[in-house]
Amino acid sequence: MENTYYRGRFSVAPMLDWTTRHCRYFHRQFTQHSLLYSEMITAPAILHAKYDLLAYDPAENPVALQLGGSDPEQLATCAKLVEQRGYAEINLNVGCPSDRVQNGMFGACLMGNADLVARCVEAMVNEVSIPVTVKHRIGIDDLDSYEFLCNFIEKIQPYCRDFIVHARKAWLSGLSPKQNREIPPLDYERVYQLKRDFPHLNISINGGIKTIDEIKHHLQFVDGVMVGREAYQNPSLLGEIDQALFDENSPIITAKQAIEKMFPYIEQELSKDVHLNHIVRHMIGSFQQCKGARQWRRYLSENAYKQGAGIEVIEKALSFVEAN
Repeated sequence: MENTYYRGRFSVAPMLDWTTRHCRYFHRQFTQHSLLYSEMITAPAILHAKYDLLAYDPAENPVALQLGGSDPEQLATCAKLVEQRGYAEINLNVGCPSDRVQNGMFGACLMGNADLVARCVEAMVNEVSIPVTVKHRIGIDDLDSYEFLCNFIEKIQPYCRDFIVHARKAWLSGLSPKQNREIPPLDYERVYQLKRDFPHLNISINGGIKTIDEIKHHLQFVDGVMVGREAYQNPSLLGEIDQALFDENSPIITAKQAIEKMFPYIEQELSKDVHLNHIVRHMIGSFQQCKGARQWRRYLSENAYKQGAGIEVIEKALSFVEAN
């Protein structure tokens, strides 16, 4: 069925070291309609890397490539490269609070310079025909009023219609990235208010969302929902998404089905000298609440990293699990 919903109705968040190409290929086995995000890749890294940072399998699409940076010219050059490679969307990171990111002048610290963000987005939009979106927080440090958030959106909306809002502010010093995902309180109502005040924009919400029921609740107030850690740690959630949010005739995909659908891809990657562990580490959480889940995790952890490990390791690990 043709998906008539907003493209970002449901998405899996960009997560450093987690949403690799292998992870995205795995997640795609569960859901055809969800928008998947790459890890954040910085513009300088793309421009100066000695190897291809944009490599992915077209079967992962739709995939959004998340860029980090604050130089409009660099970002525009990278945006063109990303579009040429067939990605579905370019997303600018204005939400990551880590010190390393701040030192590179990208991430959440850019919320304090909306004019620069606007110039970055305008430069990218002028170079590409695919959507350019912005992922940001509801505020930073003491700049956390609703008025500040609206002013940020106002500056950028001439060039961008799609905003993904992490419903926590970020502390740029004193908290680690992990603490910034947990300590500042969630304020979903503020994101709902943004949608009411900017009805012509597509507003997606992110932060602390874990269940299908919660996703459906948020979709009463905003256009899209982004889920991060829960989708990664419990990928079976993704197997219900297409039926619940896009097409009631879509099948529910079980973890076992998704893993078995991965076998041809895994064989292909092993033939390119990719280590099995680089792929299966993204599958470890597949059988939450299933009998044998602990044995599944243990067997993979103890054997997938070994030299020459192949599909037989996954088949053996699956034999411990009592699941569909």
